[in-house]
Amino acid sequence: MRLEIGNFYVKDIIFGNETSYRDGILSINKEEALKIVKEDEHITYADIVIAKPGDEVRIVPVKEAIEPRYRVGGGPIFPGVTGDLMQCGNGKTHALKGCSVLVVGKHWGGFQDGLIDMSGEGAKYTLFSSLKNICLVADTDEEFERYEQQKKNRALRWAGMRLAEYIGNCVKDLEPHETEIYELDPVTKRSKEINDLPNVVFVMQPQSQMEELGYNDLVYGWDCNRMLPTFMHPNEVLDGAMISGSFMPCSSKWSTYDFQNFPMIKRLYQEHGKTINFIGVIMSNLNVALEQKERAALFVAQMAKSLGADAAVVAEEGYGNPDADFIACIVALEDAGVKTVGLTNECTGRDGASQPLVTLDRKANAIVSCGNVSELIKLPPMKTVIGELKSLARDGLSGGWADDEILGPSVKEDGSIIMENNSMFCGDRVAGWSTKTMVEY
Repeated sequence: MRLEIGNFYVKDIIFGNETSYRDGILSINKEEALKIVKEDEHITYADIVIAKPGDEVRIVPVKEAIEPRYRVGGGPIFPGVTGDLMQCGNGKTHALKGCSVLVVGKHWGGFQDGLIDMSGEGAKYTLFSSLKNICLVADTDEEFERYEQQKKNRALRWAGMRLAEYIGNCVKDLEPHETEIYELDPVTKRSKEINDLPNVVFVMQPQSQMEELGYNDLVYGWDCNRMLPTFMHPNEVLDGAMISGSFMPCSSKWSTYDFQNFPMIKRLYQEHGKTINFIGVIMSNLNVALEQKERAALFVAQMAKSLGADAAVVAEEGYGNPDADFIACIVALEDAGVKTVGLTNECTGRDGASQPLVTLDRKANAIVSCGNVSELIKLPPMKTVIGELKSLARDGLSGGWADDEILGPSVKEDGSIIMENNSMFCGDRVAGWSTKTMVEY
């Protein structure tokens, strides 16, 4: 499979009479864009606000991030979700780089939502502070889950995808600034020079813990809780096969933007043919019952061994219960003779003194840490809030609280906040963006 991603770099975003891209300037016709958003009758309120790096802006509750794209030759950006099923990862796709569509609740948040600061101390915690963000601020009539701590956010998430497709369409007839090419020969038809290199497989564990449909990540529109480990071409992940769900404390999650730009996949591509033979991706899952976890680990190990893998990288989306899947998978691979490195964050408590993962094993002796979900973060007030700041304390965001006997409420009267890293939107960047690690003293 050969995927060509044509990149259009966005220098600035403005509102204008048309949605267009010229000389690095993305112009958005807000009225047209909002019509696309409001195609879903469940959307009761919607606005679009632009937030740029350096702005004195705090955004909360953030639910999703998507890179605007266009599939050259036609077809949806997200097959099986925003349109008919079709193969991802082969052909040409145009991408607007340096920007994202952020889906933000007008009022109501939940356990899975997060916060972004566009400047100041908080900006260093999340990749999205460095992007120009097209914030879709919206509300719905989905009263059945308004006061639920865990929300599916379906209408809002789908509205964000429609908006990303609409904006991406403006570059359909243009020539990109540069083109990234991702191509792998079939596993059994590679040259001797490549086959003589160490064979490496990337094992991804997207969030799929919820047995009720609607919360989990999707693969071609299929709920990942209903799948068994599956061999996929890495191009499929980069080209819209994977959609972020609405579950998992926010610092640990992979947004759809992360799937579209997955750094670990791109890094393995960079080494392919030089230091490694990048075999491809085993898309696994995260389960609830112990038997399910063991079954998935056995499938992953068998698949990796059958593909001839010498080494593997395993990355989990989440922590806590998923740690059991993560460690079981590493152990099964090691038992199969596949040298394995893990990629995850940790939950070591606010003081950093707790056990980092729920379960551990001596065979999991090479783990890259992306940070501590429980780290306390104190941030001063921001001049502007997009969304509603009260949601951090009121709505059960995983790193916020209404009151604490020692720390008081997360949101102070002056607009300053104290929260756990848990609430920082994709803050631990487990996809491979992370600049953080843990230090042993």
